[in-house]
Amino acid sequence: MPPLPLLLTLPTAFLLFLLLGYFGVPLWTWTLYCAGLLTLTHPPLWLWGLYGTGAVILNLPLLRRWLVTYPLMQAIQALKLFPHISETERAAIEAGTVWIEGEFFTGQPDFQRMLNEPYPDLTPEVQAFLEGSVEQVCRMTSDWEIYQRKDLPAEVWEYLKRERFFGMMIPAEYGGLGFSHLAYSAVMAKLASRSFTHVATVGVTNSLGPAKLLLRYGTPAQKQRYLPRLARGEEIPCFALTEPQAGSDAASITSEGVVFRGEDGQLYLRLNWEKRYITLGAIATLLGLAFQLKDPDNLLGKGENVGITCALIPTNTPGVIQNRRHDPMGVPFYNSPLLGKDVVVPIEQIIGGVEQAGQGWKMLMQSLAAGRGISFPATCTGVAKLVTRVTGAHALVRKQFGLSIGRFTGVEEPLARIGGFTYLLDAVRLYTCGAVDQGEQPAVVSAIAKYHSTELARQIINDGMDILGGAGICRGPRNLLANIYTAIPIAITVEGANILTRTMMIFGQGVIRCHPYVYLEIMALEQADVAAFDQAFWLHLGLILRNGCRAGFLNVTRSRWAQAPVTGPTAIYYRQLTWAAATFANLTDWAMLGLGGSLKRQETLTGRFADILSWLYLSTATLRRYEAEGCLPADLPFVEWTLRYGLAQIHNAILGLLQNMPLPLLGLLRPLLIGWWQMNSLGTMPSDELGHQVAMAMQTPGEQRDRITRTIYTPDHPEETLGRLDLAMCLSVKAEPIAQKIKAAIHTGQLPKAAPQHLLQPAQTLGIITPEEAALVQAAEAARRDAIEVDAFTLEAYQQTTLTIPEARASVSAFI
Repeated sequence: MPPLPLLLTLPTAFLLFLLLGYFGVPLWTWTLYCAGLLTLTHPPLWLWGLYGTGAVILNLPLLRRWLVTYPLMQAIQALKLFPHISETERAAIEAGTVWIEGEFFTGQPDFQRMLNEPYPDLTPEVQAFLEGSVEQVCRMTSDWEIYQRKDLPAEVWEYLKRERFFGMMIPAEYGGLGFSHLAYSAVMAKLASRSFTHVATVGVTNSLGPAKLLLRYGTPAQKQRYLPRLARGEEIPCFALTEPQAGSDAASITSEGVVFRGEDGQLYLRLNWEKRYITLGAIATLLGLAFQLKDPDNLLGKGENVGITCALIPTNTPGVIQNRRHDPMGVPFYNSPLLGKDVVVPIEQIIGGVEQAGQGWKMLMQSLAAGRGISFPATCTGVAKLVTRVTGAHALVRKQFGLSIGRFTGVEEPLARIGGFTYLLDAVRLYTCGAVDQGEQPAVVSAIAKYHSTELARQIINDGMDILGGAGICRGPRNLLANIYTAIPIAITVEGANILTRTMMIFGQGVIRCHPYVYLEIMALEQADVAAFDQAFWLHLGLILRNGCRAGFLNVTRSRWAQAPVTGPTAIYYRQLTWAAATFANLTDWAMLGLGGSLKRQETLTGRFADILSWLYLSTATLRRYEAEGCLPADLPFVEWTLRYGLAQIHNAILGLLQNMPLPLLGLLRPLLIGWWQMNSLGTMPSDELGHQVAMAMQTPGEQRDRITRTIYTPDHPEETLGRLDLAMCLSVKAEPIAQKIKAAIHTGQLPKAAPQHLLQPAQTLGIITPEEAALVQAAEAARRDAIEVDAFTLEAYQQTTLTIPEARASVSAFI
């Protein structure tokens, strides 16, 4: 055989293969490519005949369906390569919509589209509410006072009702404020910076409470009857879902309602339930209840087992028992068990009427998705901004060894985490709110937002407590972090435990809901629809080939030639995220191909996939914020710190998958892939220099610090702890140049060695500083000492606020 021309060598053919795969060419192009390769071998006519027959079959849909696709369907069903989806899972998967998270499963995310997504801003009316009513309710009582009372003061309850805090999401036509999700989020963030009790009280009335379900599913009569009363606070709502045997597995609820015909000929429900962890349950006047509806006489015409249903139960109905409360980490918001014994209500109390009987699970999945994506990021952002402001000021004001502790690099590291995560959380909050206000209901993004906002807030408060040290563990009105530290596990557990949110919801449901073809394939298999399966399967096969080529090419070239929608310092992060997305999509398809339906039970693997998907979204939200806010140079250290951290998390998750995925196809390639991935890192943790820049910005009073912590409650008078810290910080910064003058004089021998504040008089005598400068140093030192003081109580006062052991035992006995 004569030597091949240079352009037809094997390396060139392989390069052409990568290029065709990278751009995802159609099947007929691959047919021509393979024909070209076959030509190079000078095959006999019979081989051409075989190839031509196969090419015709694959390229003609009618032939392909019955000669190739149909046998494939039978094999896939026999091997159970696709997971079975129960009706409960189907409702959860179909809840909401697929938003930009679907882009990452394609392996080729359209970042320009993501940058074009709406980025919301507050209206003047909402801004006025934040600066007026919200500011006022924050002034009315402190978190310490709430803890001492174990409740909000009566005047605060009345103010919340009068100002329509319980009806923020109820339209104005029903007497509510008609706020957008962004406006509600901003209010929650500011309240969270004051007290967790505020957000727990206000949040449930605006998120999962009956109002949300009524607005979406209620009958006109139900809306007219209840929404105005809810908006005015005349009804205090709660929603009862969780049970002793049904927590994260909410579909397993055993509470029961039985349909029967009363003596008056009307239909009624006889309800029995046992619920727990119900926020506002002990004081609610209107209970939203989820239960299994039974209709033994088929009076509704929907069969004997109708399914999960939601109904409104006035709590003054005989049989409702609400005389107990839980003590969640000592946080004094109302959280309670609720019992119902033979509670009878008219059938019309079903939310949405009889037509919505049995539709409760779908209703809950759609409502829970919105709550996860809005309430939790808002609360955690408010907490994060408070911790950022407190720790930045404390790190500057608190001195050890004659130096502000924030100047120690060991302290800069947690400061940088606090600052970077705070910028990230606000970005996620705003980006997600923008989508929901545009009509999206992104269930997977909401799960990502809930999980990571609560987990990052936990890291933030842990770091904050470490920085404050002894000042962080001594409770009292001066301590702004201790109560948050004890409260943060509550956010971790509610609306789905975080462990299951990560391992089951984000990826386990996300891969089925958001993948371009998987759900279509599953539905086609269940319906034995060969045509539908044929179309989805071959497109899916093409996607696997394209993403394999893209992932390989981007890996080898380190994404240098990937497109970025922007220029400048952040362009590299778009390219790296493109590389990460291609690798994620490729590994996802190989995992599904190799593990089939068992993948969803491999929760350590799905958790790693969830981490990749999550950080792709979190990083994109960060970049969107940076662009939307004008690419401010002062924000760049926060953005770069966050992106580098996120890419490092993605890298580690991919490495974990390569090390642990039980795929026989990897075989001997596993060590090579692991070694290459370790050598060719997608991302490493932020540098110390970058962390230093973030930490310094947090310790510098001025516009940047105010921007990062905007919209939280920031009292400007020193009677408040945060106001006292801010004052000490500002005076310390102003006094620092004067202290430097004194230190310079010490070095030259003009002044003896001592702390600058002890040399003020000699420094004035020698003309090194002026009397005004000496007065400023004295004021700064006094403010600093005041700011770092911790609370101490007399023994009598401390005992008055502490429950004794006999009293605690008596209380428990009373409940039993």
